[in-house]
Amino acid sequence: MANIKSAKKRILVINKKTARNRRVKNHLKAILKNFETAIETGNLEVAKEKLVLAEKELRKAASKGIIHKNAASRKVSRLTKRLNSAVKNAG
Repeated sequence: MANIKSAKKRILVINKKTARNRRVKNHLKAILKNFETAIETGNLEVAKEKLVLAEKELRKAASKGIIHKNAASRKVSRLTKRLNSAVKNAG
């Protein structure tokens, strides 16, 4: 445990940031899972809505520095590609 006052404060700040990052990442995982289940069940209209929500949340997380900007873009690209191939195969 730290003895210096500023080090103690940094520990508190880090714990707060870690908790926030965990919450946001778990939220993202839930959104991506909802998208995946919509694709697997073949419900493409719901999948389109989930994709919009997923993109919004991924971009927001990237802007806050929780995930890297390129990682967010890569995930959005892969999700879009997955939805497009599902639409192509269904129709």
